[in-house]
This record gives sequence, C-alpha cells and structure tokens, in this order.
Amino acid sequence: MIPGKKIQLHAFEPEHIEKANAWVNDLDIQKWLTLHQPSPMHATKTWYKLMAESNIDHVFAILTNRGKHIGNIGLHKIDWKNRNAELGICIGEKNYLGRGYGEDAIRTLLRFAFNELSLHRVCLHVFAFNDRARACYEKCGFKEEGIYRDALFRDGAFHDAACMGILDREFRKLEKSLDAE
Repeated sequence: MIPGKKIQLHAFEPEHIEKANAWVNDLDIQKWLTLHQPSPMHATKTWYKLMAESNIDHVFAILTNRGKHIGNIGLHKIDWKNRNAELGICIGEKNYLGRGYGEDAIRTLLRFAFNELSLHRVCLHVFAFNDRARACYEKCGFKEEGIYRDALFRDGAFHDAACMGILDREFRKLEKSLDAE
C-alpha cells in the first residue's frame, strides 16, 4: 500500500478485474480512454496477467481511505535506462470525479515514481478536449510539451491530443511549495 491523503494505492489484484472491466465498457468513461470498442472479460484478465508479469509496468488500484475501489493508475513503458515512464489513470466511479481523488492519486504515484523508483520524467497523453483532466494534470505540475494533431477520431471527427510531462525536480519543487502552505 502507498498512502496518499484521500486515497491509497494498492497492488492491482484479481479482485479488481471485474470493476476495471466494467469501467472500460462504460461509454461515459470510455470516451476519455484510448479504447474504442467493448472489452470482453477475458481481454481484461489477459491485460492483468501481462501487467502482473511486467517489469516495465506498475499498475495500482486506487482505493479511498475507506477501502472503496474507485479507479486504477499506473506507470507504463518504464524506460529504466533513461528513467522515464508514461502515466495512465482511470477514475471509474463517476461520483468520485472532480472531487480531488484523481489529483491525490497522481501526486501519490509521482511521489512513488520519483522517490522510490528514481525516475526522472513522467509523461502522459491526454485528449485536448478533456479540460478537466488537463487542469488536474497542471495542478499536479505537468507541463504541455506538444500537440499530436488530429490524433484521435471520436464522434465522427478528429481531435488533438496533448503530451504533458513532469520532471523529478519540478515535482519536488511543487511538493515543497505545497508543504509550506
């Protein structure tokens, strides 16, 4: 377990698979993910097995401090030589969106990434129209690094995606300023 303020990150376990599968098949959640078609349970189980055996992916279940599984978060494509990784997050329980749980989960994961794994840079990709997510990432210290033009086809139109990143020193500076408040 990795404690945050509002959440705890737990190893992703088999008991988390059913909710994860339901979330990726919920059209209201799926529109924010790169998935674009239904995902059968066997595919989610295969994904779990691959993540559990991977040395370049660390996936966690996001639990509230009361133990409710509300989403998943992970570091993916970890490049150990260059100390880089990609962050992915899904808050699947809709009544927990916009209430600071995602922000706390991201900050908790970044603390783990920079302090425990000694990573130097964490990046992510976000759909340019996802204003709520982009604002959350910026509050966590991510900076926009570039735009992938027309990278996403949704609802009959192409949309841009943004690449955002944060360096270990930027995160530490942000954490110090928050601690001082």
